[in-house]
Amino acid sequence: MALSPRFFSLLLAATCPVFAIAQDSRSAGQATRAKSALLVVDAQVGVVSGIWESTRVIANIETLVNKARAAGAPVVWVQHSDDDELKYGSESWKLAPNFVPSAAELVIHKKYNSSFANTDLDQRLKALGISRIVLAGAATNWCIRATAYATVDRGYNLALVSDAHSTESMKLPSGVSVAAGAIVAELNAVFEWISVPNVRTEVKKAVDIAF
Repeated sequence: MALSPRFFSLLLAATCPVFAIAQDSRSAGQATRAKSALLVVDAQVGVVSGIWESTRVIANIETLVNKARAAGAPVVWVQHSDDDELKYGSESWKLAPNFVPSAAELVIHKKYNSSFANTDLDQRLKALGISRIVLAGAATNWCIRATAYATVDRGYNLALVSDAHSTESMKLPSGVSVAAGAIVAELNAVFEWISVPNVRTEVKKAVDIAF
């Protein structure tokens, strides 16, 4: 009679304490898998219309939104307002036409670069039991960077979606121009290499993100 792999697992667990501990650890790891939320930052008309490779980035954010919804993961939208180009309620302040939050999805309004600054985002995420944030949106060198650092500083695991954030090229006071693609690549590299206690960071393409 052929014996199943399950039988051998039970036999080893009963006769080999080390194997039993390994099995328990594996089960615990599966049971404590991080609960993820998608955080879409400033996907607004006045922001994404001018970013580098806007069409591709918007399509990748749409892919992430569809994945998160299909997996039952929360989608959180962040909208920036100021007294200049993104006045609250203006056309440029509105989310881009591709993005329509559902009635159940959170919309966070902010006035600073970090999505956590003077908002209740942290409390909302904790109330949902979130431990991993999948981050996308704009602009890379401003609100994405600030939100990414704020995320890991608060102890959340972070998945920065390498092809779902972008910005515009910028000219420094010295006259040197920095290409948008280089800004995106630099932030992706930072969060591949960064080391934060008890926090895991990932940098993945939209197609490889799982919720």
